Amino acid sequence: MATASNVLSEDQFQCCICLDVFTDPVTIPCGHNFCKNCIIKHWDIKLQCPMCNRLFDRRPELHVNTFISEIAAQFRQLGFKEIISCSKQQQAKPGEVHCDVCTEIKVKALKSCLVCATSYCKTHLEPHQRISGLKRHKLIDPVQDLEGLMCKKHDKPLELFCKTDQVCVCQFCIESNHNRHHIVSLNCEYEETKAKLGQTEVKIQQMIQERHLKIRELQCSLELSKEDADRELEDSVYIFLNVSQSVEEGLAQLIDRIEKKQITTEKQAKGFIKELETEISELTRRGSELEQLLHTEDHLRFLQTLPSLNSVPPTKDWSEVKVHSSYEGIVRRAVAQLEEKLTKEVKKLVEAELQRAQQFAVNVSLNPDTAYPKLILSDDGKQVAHGDSKQNLPDKPERFKSCFGVLAKQSFASGRFYYEVESINRKGEIMVCPRNGFWTVCLRNGTVYHANTSPPVCLSLRSKPQKVGVFVDYEEGLVSFYDVDAADLIYSFTGCKFTDRLYPYFSPCLNGGGKNSAPLIISPVNNTHLLNE
Repeated sequence: MATASNVLSEDQFQCCICLDVFTDPVTIPCGHNFCKNCIIKHWDIKLQCPMCNRLFDRRPELHVNTFISEIAAQFRQLGFKEIISCSKQQQAKPGEVHCDVCTEIKVKALKSCLVCATSYCKTHLEPHQRISGLKRHKLIDPVQDLEGLMCKKHDKPLELFCKTDQVCVCQFCIESNHNRHHIVSLNCEYEETKAKLGQTEVKIQQMIQERHLKIRELQCSLELSKEDADRELEDSVYIFLNVSQSVEEGLAQLIDRIEKKQITTEKQAKGFIKELETEISELTRRGSELEQLLHTEDHLRFLQTLPSLNSVPPTKDWSEVKVHSSYEGIVRRAVAQLEEKLTKEVKKLVEAELQRAQQFAVNVSLNPDTAYPKLILSDDGKQVAHGDSKQNLPDKPERFKSCFGVLAKQSFASGRFYYEVESINRKGEIMVCPRNGFWTVCLRNGTVYHANTSPPVCLSLRSKPQKVGVFVDYEEGLVSFYDVDAADLIYSFTGCKFTDRLYPYFSPCLNGGGKNSAPLIISPVNNTHLLNE
């Protein structure tokens, strides 16, 4: 029965309508065969061949196919229907390994033989399970490329692994090219490599998890950034609207003062002009009377009228009278008032900025291995002062030799951080600048404050800072110094290009004969005074 299944194919004895072995097979004019009842029922719907789709004008005459009928009867007696069903269940699907012995129907392979280099279905595998010589063959789960499992030089199974050359070998390879090499079984190498791969898989899964956490961290940071941006936009709009309103109000008040002053000046001038016009009228009338009197020939009337016309009518002394409106300083005073308002708004912004910076406060302590030999550090690493004598300290690579400085133990390569330092009047110079990797501010000669840029920038401060706050945003390239007590910005380095780790830097400078003996102190951050304002 297995042999018959390989000789005849399914479409030779199966009706394409009912998909069963022919019953009363008939042939239609186009040459195709069907069960009689199947084609009659099909033609009740449409006069067309189900195989070639040929159309008929009328029902063709049906002829019994005696040859197909006899063969179908024989197969039905042999139980071929069951063979077809079995073949369908075992037939190899695309991508599956099929039996190399089967010819017509490619049945799914059950095992592959490394010795025969052949894959077998259940039927054709039977000799390997029955014949003693074949029983010794190595059977494995079916694989597509059996040649890849065989040694190309010796045509033997690759059952061993050379750890020296990291290749699979057969037993004959050991005696030739791999003599005295470290040889293990494939199974041993498989288990060892599998264990390593398991560790690698765990590490990969851990890396995946870390990256998922990083994604959530970045998403959280993005949300916080969006909230910060929305808040900054809201605050900026509010502030700029206030500033714009203040400018508009200041301009309106300035215009109003100028216009009112001009109106007052015009009113005063018009009053003076009116008085002058009145005096001119009176003088003109008196002049006319005098002219008439001068031309009269009546001596009596002349002498009688002369006393009343001989004097000048009473008038105002206009020699010191002036009309002048002074606008000197009116614009300057208005701008000064506007500047005062803007200064108040800026101070509010700096206070809020300092308060936000203090949220990133870090615990900073001094690293004694970096301190200049004349610097004296406190036991808790929070204070540094300049001493008169040089201490005998180990000459470590990280120690300052010519600069009166000391670094913090802590360093930062990302993010934002903030710390505060208490300071007093001190003398000395710090020859540091951004191009040498220093971002600092300093006090020189006890009165002059500088930002150590190239060249240095002289700072105009409202008061002498006693406590300085330092805020750094690594990614933004920002270093800002604040007067903590005054809640004022001292100076900001912007556009910095950080590439290495940053260490907080401190320098009390020279002792100055005792004038600069007080230490530089790293103090705890306390922003409650800002929160209460």
